[in-house]
Amino acid sequence: MKKKLNKIAIIGMGYVGLPLAIEFQKYFSVIGFDINENRIERLKINIDETKEVPKKDLIKAKSLFYTSNKINLSNSNIYIVCVPTPLKKSNQPDLKNLKLACNIISEFLKKDDLVIFESTVYPGATEEVCVPILEKKSGLIFNKEFSVGYSPERINPGDRIHRIVNTVKITSGSNPKALNIVDKLYKKIVKAGTFKASSIKAAEAAKIIENTQRDLNIALINEFSVIFDKMKLDTYEILKAAETKWNFISFKPGLVGGHCIGVDPYYLTYKAKNLNLDPKVILAGREVNDNMSAYLAKRLHQKISATKKLKNKILIMGVTFKEDCPDIRNSKVFDVIRMLKKIGYKVDAQDPYASYDEVLKIHKVKLIKKILPNDYDAVLISLAHSYYHKIGIKKIKTFIKKNGFILDLKNNFNFKNQFYQK
Repeated sequence: MKKKLNKIAIIGMGYVGLPLAIEFQKYFSVIGFDINENRIERLKINIDETKEVPKKDLIKAKSLFYTSNKINLSNSNIYIVCVPTPLKKSNQPDLKNLKLACNIISEFLKKDDLVIFESTVYPGATEEVCVPILEKKSGLIFNKEFSVGYSPERINPGDRIHRIVNTVKITSGSNPKALNIVDKLYKKIVKAGTFKASSIKAAEAAKIIENTQRDLNIALINEFSVIFDKMKLDTYEILKAAETKWNFISFKPGLVGGHCIGVDPYYLTYKAKNLNLDPKVILAGREVNDNMSAYLAKRLHQKISATKKLKNKILIMGVTFKEDCPDIRNSKVFDVIRMLKKIGYKVDAQDPYASYDEVLKIHKVKLIKKILPNDYDAVLISLAHSYYHKIGIKKIKTFIKKNGFILDLKNNFNFKNQFYQK
């Protein structure tokens, strides 16, 4: 690589790509590319629906050029891919966005260019799936005429503490020179420093196990909560007691959704099965967490059925996949809503962070804006939105009828066994 690499194009302006572009544009000329024209037009007027980047930072980003026209990528020499890698309905990896990004980049890939991937994949995908597309479409020879790197994203949507600049970045490259360039590039923006992985596969694997570990820990706590509920014990009290031991790892029960924790384990198990391995523990955790929506719907149904004076109207407070975040990707709350409706309940849903239009378009659920007093037999507080703490439990209690109850899944208000009954 003889030419100076300083013209960066970031492919994908979502939760990962946009914050990355904002940081890099402080030092380089950056193109922010996305095939979603509406997303690009909104960013041009300094509106970010993901709420990851404050408006003041968008306004300050003078060296960042947004575009949905791929021809604007032609002069770049570093391409950073930040596209979603979701699952198919069969829980198999869905790499269509990644393949599309590679096809687009290959149209403009030149000698000595560098392509860096941040999207989460199974170990081996970068070199087994992405590189062949780049080679074939560009006509260039891998590791002779172009190189690749992998630096997995560690964005935590809604988190205002753990940001790009203060979170250690894993870096890797397809050859020693590429690794050094990738590492030097990220060190420019990541003040917490970097960790050089020995190979791209090692970096891919590290990303996968970060979230698989969390998934398994949450699954264990969810299984505890099911057992303790059956015993009429307070899960949160028990966890609080256990946390007094220095080496007890603190996790809380809940629905596991989003773009990472509920997805990444399936990427790893897909690769394991291709190697004729049977990853029992990982899949057991996934089964527990995937079944929590059904368990929660059943728990609500049994509580209502046990109170003869209650009828059939439920309010769900919180539909995003996590607190204080507008992201509804893979949110398991919608599974709870569908199950309750299937039983026969009338279900209203409310969320101060989620997009009304997005929820309606994807899940056919109309979010309500005004909650009437004494209107519900049950309220499920599914998330720890700071907004719910702000309005307070005294206000929330007015939403339920006489004999009605509140199930506080995240224990926002310290109810015994997560329940309050009027």
